[in-house]
Amino acid sequence: MAGARNGTDPDPGTGTGTGTDTHTRLRRSIGFRDLVVYGLLFIAPMAPLGVFGTLDARSHGAIALVYAIATVAMALTAFSYAQMVRVAPQAGSVFTYARKGLGEGPGFIAGWMAMLDYLLIPAVAYLFSGIAMEALVPAVDRWVWTGVAVVVTTLLNLWGVRTAARVGFAVLAVEIVVLLVFLVAAAVVLAQDGAQRGWASPLTGDREFALSAVIGAVSVAVLSFLGFDAIAAFAEEVTGGSRQVARALLFCLGMAGTLFVAQTYLAALLQPVSSAELAADPALQGTAFYDAVDASVGTWLRDLVALSKAIGAAFAALAAQAAAGRLLFAMARGRRLPRALARTDSGVPRVALLVAAAVTMTAAVWAARRDDGLDHLVSVVDIGALTAFTLLHASVLGWFAVRRKEGPPSWWRHVLIPVLGAAVTIAVIVEASHTAQLLGAAWLTVGLVVLLGQRGRRRRRRRRGAPPAAGTSDATAG
Repeated sequence: MAGARNGTDPDPGTGTGTGTDTHTRLRRSIGFRDLVVYGLLFIAPMAPLGVFGTLDARSHGAIALVYAIATVAMALTAFSYAQMVRVAPQAGSVFTYARKGLGEGPGFIAGWMAMLDYLLIPAVAYLFSGIAMEALVPAVDRWVWTGVAVVVTTLLNLWGVRTAARVGFAVLAVEIVVLLVFLVAAAVVLAQDGAQRGWASPLTGDREFALSAVIGAVSVAVLSFLGFDAIAAFAEEVTGGSRQVARALLFCLGMAGTLFVAQTYLAALLQPVSSAELAADPALQGTAFYDAVDASVGTWLRDLVALSKAIGAAFAALAAQAAAGRLLFAMARGRRLPRALARTDSGVPRVALLVAAAVTMTAAVWAARRDDGLDHLVSVVDIGALTAFTLLHASVLGWFAVRRKEGPPSWWRHVLIPVLGAAVTIAVIVEASHTAQLLGAAWLTVGLVVLLGQRGRRRRRRRRGAPPAAGTSDATAG
């Protein structure tokens, strides 16, 4: 307890304490509402719009079922996050949890794989924003809009998490209002004119049902949920403790899942083109949602939805970029990335945020200038997040069931749910595209090389008699 009294890291083996250095300490300034705003902004209430056509084609029309299954799958992951956030209420999310539950090596790999999600999903969101704005203002290329969105949201993040949350709350409110307008308008049209497809088809498909096709679509649908876990990255900055973080995680996921199933169910009923036709003509998939709204309700709602998507995607990237900066900050503070990334200014990790913004800007603008840029980004993001989620579930098992750090484990909370969660994420990885699997394997290989290099340097330091670097210990170096 002496370490806790004098302000030093109470667990030097993990390197996750705040320490005495005020330049590596985050400021507690956000509450439950701010966490929910960040979570829903990151997820984006209308996230399915960009992938609606692709998922409808892949699932043989059973797109609402796809999102229902994806919600359950992500709920298992959210529950595992809720278990670990109270064990390690520090920044770093899955990187911190895997270090606690599995050790230094697996912790680094979890953080390394999560970087694909945290650093590149903002680029996907920025690209969605650029595409939507180009549709509204065709005279300006999408890469210009993409770059502008990166600059504006980066400035808000550098200003501080509270300021960004206030602006984000206003944007989120507008998104939800537009979504409600769509839901009401769609219900009115369906009541007056009837559905273009069978009423049960969004759950059963509009052609031959294939479970493998649905699971394959789930591997893409989880992209819509990626971001709810970013709430855990703000654990050191929340005023209500880890319980607030756990509540926000589960609340955001439940709300997002309900909205996703509702909007995709209605949009599928309004869709004038069959899933087979969408599969035969991929060019129709990108605008399938907008085309369905235009044909059934009117151009006014299509443009309103497109504008809301453009703004919402940019601010989803804002929340994603903030979480990415905190992951880099935590890994640097744990001596796994350059120490300069662990510095804060007035409680804001500005160096880490700027590095995250630079990576995001490069990836987003590159993808915006290529016809296949979005496909490349999405495939890499999915596989990184799913691998990190699998290690998260393993961390729950490691901490509660194997190490038994808190007494006898609860068989359903600490064993059954993480095992089911890991089974789902592994199954989705297996069903992912071959390209995604190859890119994920390549990134994992690079991470293993970096980890081996760090271990080699640590051994050489020990042979020379030098003390281990701060944030590590002999017991946890592996």
